[in-house]
Amino acid sequence: MTVQHITDFLENRYPLSLQESYDNCGLTYGHKQTEVKGVLISLDVTEKIVDEAIRKKCNLIISHHPVIFKGLKRINGSNMSERVIELCIKNEIALYAIHTNLDNHKEGVNKRIADKIGLLNTHILAPKKGTLVKLSVFVPKEATQKLSDALFEAGAGSVGNYSECSFQSSGYGTYRPNKSARPAKGQINEKSTEAEIKVEVLVPLDRIGKVLHAMKLNHPYEEVAHDIVPLGNEQQDIGSGMIGELEKSMPAELFLKEIKKIFGAGVVKHTALIHKNVKTIAVCGGTGSFLIENAKRKKADIFISSDLKYHEYFDANEELIIVDIGHYESEQFTVHLIYENLKEKFSNFALHLTEVNTNPVKYI
Repeated sequence: MTVQHITDFLENRYPLSLQESYDNCGLTYGHKQTEVKGVLISLDVTEKIVDEAIRKKCNLIISHHPVIFKGLKRINGSNMSERVIELCIKNEIALYAIHTNLDNHKEGVNKRIADKIGLLNTHILAPKKGTLVKLSVFVPKEATQKLSDALFEAGAGSVGNYSECSFQSSGYGTYRPNKSARPAKGQINEKSTEAEIKVEVLVPLDRIGKVLHAMKLNHPYEEVAHDIVPLGNEQQDIGSGMIGELEKSMPAELFLKEIKKIFGAGVVKHTALIHKNVKTIAVCGGTGSFLIENAKRKKADIFISSDLKYHEYFDANEELIIVDIGHYESEQFTVHLIYENLKEKFSNFALHLTEVNTNPVKYI
């Protein structure tokens, strides 16, 4: 099995196009055709993680956080990232990061947090815009079903919890083939009028290439008339954070004590407990202060995240309880999520969860 077999699987499930503009997901170091002997999965990549990979004979490390966020001008061991890269080069260990593309997926980091808390009726807190296009394609009536099925199979036509969604309208198409054409219907240099169906489907941007390929393969015409229109619609299953409900409301202080226990937090920082009981809970693994207003608009009782600055606590504005459990603590279960995905596909392969706690923050 090669590095590419593993990365293709992960990127099909969590496309790199879902990552934020500042991020650096994907294969950071190594070659796709390298044969993989073993995989080590971790939240971060430190020198201790690389040492662990060497001991366990793993030549691929899959981490949540990338080792390199910005371009390196030199590698001389002056910081941890440079030393990690040096070690990986010397020991021929590939590095792969699956970060905000995993954060932004409906079954990603925040869903795992929600499941740990026991939230029901979960959905994305801040769905992404600009990730969908509308594809309209004109097809002869008799070929409509075959084409539609191919588009759906390629990833078109999903809306929330519904699949194979389309709108179809009938009309007439006209065309005149020139002498170089090879028309499926009609004659050279003669105008033809054909009864056609206009099929309209929504397509995620990361699937548009595959969908267009399926369209051309399954359309009877050599020149396929179609339109691609960018949309401002929100994509409900892609975005930041998650919100859901507890099965039963519970006292706010008791809930925070449960959160501290579940996440093994050394300390839980929070704003005033303005609600006696809580039920609607919003979460965001890692740095999530940018979602405070979204949590307020969605009427969350509590917003759980990390890395909040002093002045950002004031943004609660006595509308919700803001809770900071720590960056590492909020994302620690991500390694299990990655492991379970890989184990499902590569059940007989050497996959290892790290035994190293990479949290740089300590508590007295």
